[in-house]
Formats: sequence, C-alpha cells, structure tokens
Amino acid sequence: MKKFFAGLFLLGCIGTSIKAQISPPGLGDANNAFWGAFGVKRQLDSLGKKQALSYVAIGRKSSPDDHNLFSKQAIIVLNHEVYHSFAPHQQYSYALSYRRQPQYESTAPYDKESTEQEFRIYGRYAYTFDLGRKWKLKSTIRQEFRKFFDADFHKVEEDFQLRTRIKNQLIYNLSPKNNQKLALSAEALFSISHLNEPDSEWNSFGYREMRIAAYYMFTIPNSPFTVDIGYMDDLIRDSRSIHHGGVHYLAADLVWNIPYKKNK
Repeated sequence: MKKFFAGLFLLGCIGTSIKAQISPPGLGDANNAFWGAFGVKRQLDSLGKKQALSYVAIGRKSSPDDHNLFSKQAIIVLNHEVYHSFAPHQQYSYALSYRRQPQYESTAPYDKESTEQEFRIYGRYAYTFDLGRKWKLKSTIRQEFRKFFDADFHKVEEDFQLRTRIKNQLIYNLSPKNNQKLALSAEALFSISHLNEPDSEWNSFGYREMRIAAYYMFTIPNSPFTVDIGYMDDLIRDSRSIHHGGVHYLAADLVWNIPYKKNK
C-alpha cells in the first residue's frame, strides 16, 4: 500500500486538468459524499488566453454509520477564478472563495453542532505537456490561504491555514463528437495551520490528504454547456475512513460557456 500511494503521489507531481473542471473539495470524514456545481465560464479576450469561471456548489455526505451520500448537508461554495494563458503551455490563475460548512457531533445520532465559515484566496501555476494527438498532461501547483470563523464571525479552534496542493490530471481525447474526454487525476495536499486553541501556536507542516479521481467530460450537443461526471476517493491521513478505502464521492458539474464579446 505504501508503494501504491507513493506512486500516486509521483503521478500527482506531474499534471492536472486540461480544462476548467470543478473538482470536489474535502468534506471531512464520511463513507460517501455527493458534490454538484453549476458554473459560468466567460472568455475575456478574443484570443482565448483569458477566462473567468464563477460557480456555486453544494456538497452532501453520509453519516459515519450509513452510506447514504445525501444524508447530511456538507458544504455550500461560492467561487470566482480568473485564468491567463500567458505563454505556450503555461497558465496562471487566481481566485476568491467563500465556503459554509456544518460541523456534526462525533457520536450518534451525529446532530449538527455548529457552522464554520471559510474565506479562501489562492493562486496556481500550470504547465501543459502534449503527449501525442490524444493525450495531454498538465502539471499544477496551487497555494492557498484559508481563514476560518464560526457562524457569527468569532474565532474557531483553527485560526488560518497555508496549504500547498500538487495535482495531476491525465486527459485522453475520447472522441471529437461532443468533445468527449476521459480523465484520471491524483492530488497531494500539504498544510500548516495557526491555532487559536488550546494555545496560540503553529502546528507542523506535513502531508494531509490524497485525492484520486476519474471523470467523463463532454459538451451537450447544440448548446453552450459542458458536463463533467466523475468519481473521487479522498484519502485523509489518520482518519477513520482511510481504513475503509477513503471517502467515496459522486461528482457532477454543469458549466455554461460564454464566448468573448467585444464592448462597443
């Protein structure tokens, strides 16, 4: 198993998605989870080098003692990201995000205990490798700053976090009809946090999660919409779920693509 995860980590160091796919976030420890998103992607220039993606999304998850992936509300997300392909094969982006996530008791009946809010800013750099006519590989590193509050904007146990993400997605162009693609990805997450409780201090920087995903992507015929349907396995270090193969996600997103229009 150690060799298997090490191999996935190396894969994660050399690639990520070739398109603006809306990937699921971590929803904490559970058996199963659902992630659904609706986004609007706009071309910001006539050359197609600049794009903006805004989306709203929800997550649901199971309780620790069942497998109903719609059992409990897990998260609401508002996100806005701007992409710039500034050189051949190279791209950077920056984003703002708001997330609202219920917290549940750790014992049955797992009632809602509190609500946590998160404000996030992040940036990423990506390099794309062409591997023949049908294959592409895109290597991405993403740096995040995450600030946490309770529902009334008071301090919570975790003050803020710095997180580094290294992600891969290997894309196979399945068919030009409806722009069909298949994708396999792996992402490793590392972080360090400043804590408010029990004392004001930093914890240690280290590996936290591995997220493995497979997606089928296509364009709806005669429409401006693209659809991504996939599966993700979230392997959280030292969690209960990792002993049962991780948290299993069903994920889907719908993106409305708006072409560039020159202002008159």
